[in-house]
Order: sequence, then structure tokens, then C-alpha cells
Amino acid sequence: MDFGSLITAMVTPFNQAEQVDELALSRLIDHLIRTGTTAILACGTTGESPTLTHDEKLQLFEATLRAVDGRVPVLVGTGSNVTKQSIELSREAVALGVDGLLLVAPYYNKPSQEGLYAHFASIADAIDLPVMIYNVPGRTSVNIETDTILRLAQIPNVFAVKEASGIFTQIAHIAAEKPDDFLLYSGDDKFTLPMLSLGAAGVVSVASHVVGSEMRQMMDLFWHGETEEAAIWSARLLPMFEGLFATSSPAPVKAALSLIGQPVGSVRQPLLPVSGALEAHLQELLHRLGKI
Repeated sequence: MDFGSLITAMVTPFNQAEQVDELALSRLIDHLIRTGTTAILACGTTGESPTLTHDEKLQLFEATLRAVDGRVPVLVGTGSNVTKQSIELSREAVALGVDGLLLVAPYYNKPSQEGLYAHFASIADAIDLPVMIYNVPGRTSVNIETDTILRLAQIPNVFAVKEASGIFTQIAHIAAEKPDDFLLYSGDDKFTLPMLSLGAAGVVSVASHVVGSEMRQMMDLFWHGETEEAAIWSARLLPMFEGLFATSSPAPVKAALSLIGQPVGSVRQPLLPVSGALEAHLQELLHRLGKI
């Protein structure tokens, strides 16, 4: 299964009653595919997975598969900080027909490196689908270290890591020592171009909700040897990358989507909508890029 270079970590649209809004979801998926997304990731952190119930996650998986209708692959987030529950949800996702799984590092309980390996290996062994590991210590309080990632890369269906540690020495070692068929993805939009220079396969993106076409152009320029033009695009997009994380994600990207005519509702508490000042800043950034 080829997930491509621009995987969008999709927001979860909510209606005014804070229920999953399947109509808005369908419109959003059409927009993402039209603007260059090569695979959809539902129920990641950007999808507010910590606030979704088990049944809502299954609803989101099914609704995403219906709306995508085979046009691009669908990954879903099934990881948690309980291995047994992660296995159960992963099996249910497999039964629904998803194309791959994203497994975030267990959060809050801070397992050892051996515990991390056992967690991911147990889930991968329980299912027969491609698995992407998600390393985001800023959210989970635990870093999946290089040696652990390289051990996990030896498991046949563990095909990739979404690296959002920002630790470039670690990222460089993974790039240098990983098997050829194990893919490295940037997990942070602003680090996409530097990670491409290390051999990354692409990015699992939040910014692609609003600048997907531009991100595809930046990556294509890099891969065609036009590195100076790619660097210009990276610099041009950097204020947007930073603006979308000026407060806890996905509040800014949900606000930005509304500004470009793709409303997806608000965030669930404990997150709050963006301030008026941040909304005005996002509007200015979108205007500069010709999005509104």
C-alpha cells in the first residue's frame, strides 16, 4: 500500500451539538483530496482522539471510508496508553476495511523503551495491516528512541514512523540506519523540507488542510532538484505552519478552515476556540497566501 507523500492528519468535524458531523466530514475529504492529499488519517491527535468515545471512533472510521470511497488510502489512529484496548480497537478498524493504522506512543504512563517496544509489537502482531508508529514526546511525555524505532522497523507490517520529536540527531540516525523499506515521515509541517533532505518520504500534515497544494508543490520542487525554489516555498509557508500551532491544535486549523469556507465546527473542551486576535492573524496569513 502506497500512502504517498502528503498524509493529512484530519480534523474531526463537529456539529453544534458536538456530534461527529458526517456531512461536513464528506465536504472536508473532497477538499483535501482536491488539494493534493495522498492519504487521509482519521482519529489522530488532530482529530481530537482523546475526546472521542469508542463508538464515535468507529463511526468516524466508517464515515471516512464512505466519503473517501477508495480515492486515497485511509489510515486511522487506534493507539492509546492501554495495549489491550489498542489491540481491540485495531481489530475493529481492520474489520471495517481501513488501509493502515497509526499507533501513538502510550501517553502519561511513561513506559520504558522495552515497554514501548512490547506495546507496539503486541499490536502489530495482532493485526494484518500496515502500521505507522507516531513519536510525539511533546504530547506523550515519552520519546521513542532511535534503537527502539529501528527494532520496530524489523517487524514486517511496521512500515513507517511519523517523527515529531524535533530531535534532529535522532531523526538523522533513523534516516541513516533504517531499512530501505521503512519510511520516515515528518510529523511537523515546519520540518518537512529539512527532513526531506534526510530522505523522508513526506509529511503527516496539519497545514495541508489549508495549503495542501502549496505543500505538494514544495515537495515536488525538492524531488525535481529545484531546492532553492523549494526552500523559498518552505519559508513562505513557515508563518502558516507556526500560526496553526499558536495555541493547542486543532483549534487554529479549525478556525482556518472556517475562514476558507470549509467549516468543521469548534473543538471539544478542554480545548477552546481561538481568540479573536489569533483568528485575525490566521486571516492575515491566509490572505497573504491568496487563500481568501
